[in-house]
Amino acid sequence: MALEKIKELSGRGVYLPGDDVDTDRIIPARYLKCITFDGLGEFVFYDERFDDTCREKIHPLNDPLLKGAEVLVAGANFGCGSSREHAPQALFRYGIRAILAVSFAEIFFGNSVMLGMPCIVLPRKEIKRLGNALTEDPELEIAIEVATSAVRYGDHAATGGLAEGVRRSLIEGRWDPIAELLEAQDQVAKVANTLAYFSPCISPRDG
Repeated sequence: MALEKIKELSGRGVYLPGDDVDTDRIIPARYLKCITFDGLGEFVFYDERFDDTCREKIHPLNDPLLKGAEVLVAGANFGCGSSREHAPQALFRYGIRAILAVSFAEIFFGNSVMLGMPCIVLPRKEIKRLGNALTEDPELEIAIEVATSAVRYGDHAATGGLAEGVRRSLIEGRWDPIAELLEAQDQVAKVANTLAYFSPCISPRDG
């Protein structure tokens, strides 16, 4: 099955200031009991967005002007804490399609790009500049060119960072390793048949 080649994307942004946003904030632990990831989007940053009576608090994701934003702009060490893959899954299902941050927690980064969600690193001054621009104009469109990690908005352009292997997997449409395995089932079976320890026809006593 051919995956989408993610070469560029654009959308409005939402700025979440602050460093060390952990996965428990992104998706509280009580929502990890789900059988599938479907529906997780509505619980993104739930405890920060709603009080005990389910009434909305003041939060960027609750701002009507920011509804439908597809680019999340954040600080350093975004996605730290526990390694739950529910966090990027919830963000993706909420509608986020790319994240720009000063830095990312490694496991969160890996889980995100396997969803085809680019995570571009930008210098703190660029994140702050973009955050200010979004505050001034919630309708601001952000354009991201994955091949060069270029981020453009208004009349400004910045160059970010993205590991070469990840960049290549996104633009070549090879960002989901499970999909690659499914696509190569015949090759996998062929190799498996050459492995004695993997063959169902060989008794453990024969090995």
